[in-house]
Amino acid sequence: MRNIKFLTLFLVVMLMASSAFAFKPIEVSEGKYLKFFYEGQFGLTMRNTGSGDGNEDDTSDFNFRRNRFGFIGTYNDRLSFYVQTEYIDDKSVNALTVKDSLTDDENFYILDAQIRYVHNNAFKVTLGKFKHNLTRENLEGCFTPLNFDRSLFVAAPFKTSRDYGVTVFGNLASDYLQYRFDVMEGRESGGEGDSRYVPNSGFRYTGRVHFTMFDKETGYGYQGSYLGEKKVLTVGASYQYEADVAYKDAVNRSDEVDYNAYSLDFFTEMPTSAGTFTLSAAYLNIDLDDLDEGANPDTALTDDVANGIFNGNAGQREGYYVKAGYMLPMEIGPGKLQFFGRYDSFEYATLNGYKDNTVDFYAFGANYYLAGNDIKIVGQYSITDFEDEVGADTNRQDFDTFEMFLQVRF
Repeated sequence: MRNIKFLTLFLVVMLMASSAFAFKPIEVSEGKYLKFFYEGQFGLTMRNTGSGDGNEDDTSDFNFRRNRFGFIGTYNDRLSFYVQTEYIDDKSVNALTVKDSLTDDENFYILDAQIRYVHNNAFKVTLGKFKHNLTRENLEGCFTPLNFDRSLFVAAPFKTSRDYGVTVFGNLASDYLQYRFDVMEGRESGGEGDSRYVPNSGFRYTGRVHFTMFDKETGYGYQGSYLGEKKVLTVGASYQYEADVAYKDAVNRSDEVDYNAYSLDFFTEMPTSAGTFTLSAAYLNIDLDDLDEGANPDTALTDDVANGIFNGNAGQREGYYVKAGYMLPMEIGPGKLQFFGRYDSFEYATLNGYKDNTVDFYAFGANYYLAGNDIKIVGQYSITDFEDEVGADTNRQDFDTFEMFLQVRF
């Protein structure tokens, strides 16, 4: 309780300081502009495991969930670039685990680096490092989600969110239809783990289409909620493929498997006089040709309990999520209040040392928008429930998490 009171005071101070400042575009020369931006999420994470005797007591952690600085440049109406950096510290409470010990590691890296070319509305090209197109959830902005954050279970193997490559996309049929096709590196030989265990250094291919109505979604990214400013209905489908991505027998380097994944998704938001209603759902299937059934499967994608390796959550799985939101029609104090909830259910080929293990995730909370998504406070309580759990290891048991963050964007 003392932690929550301190965080509340901190949020109020930050809001007073942040609302008075914003970056303005700089005209470098005639028609050429450069704009800097900062985006951050700072707050508190509390989990009912991870500390004390047997790691069964609560763990509390102040941390930056995201901490980014970048810039956008426009050369002319068709050519532009986008660069975004990330600076983050090591943190104890993570998506599915609590670390036994922390390091002093501080990571600063280029998160996105893109060159963008727009020929017309039907043909646009992006080169560099950016988000691939397997799931809508990945493409929804992490500073514009409906709930606290995107699903914990939809990341693609290896290049979980971003990759290096090229994508072509555009809008057709009066913007009702959008297509996307990207060619990206995928798993790199020598890039993840021992290069001997990577059969082929080929490319990963992704295709996506969506059909959208009313206020159409025409950009590369999506939002988890448009805060009642748009009426949207979008249905999408994606497919991703990479040949010879891993060995079923990594010791003898034999029996290669391909990677296939597909996703179906639905999103709608309807503003009404009684408030704004949001509903979103998706199904995801990631297939690695039953890699875990091999003689000595690649442990970058499977569990190896005997050697204390638990990477099954990065491998073969299928499941779905449903999330919903309701925004009140009137302001509450100086801002808008939106309630949300979500449910995820995913079955993994191997998870926590068990075959065909299912994890269920329940979450509910609220967004309080003081300046849209530029300044908001988010609180979420979640329950993570494993079908099969290990009694002696709290990182492989059910747990509850409370998170509260302040988000600022300049």
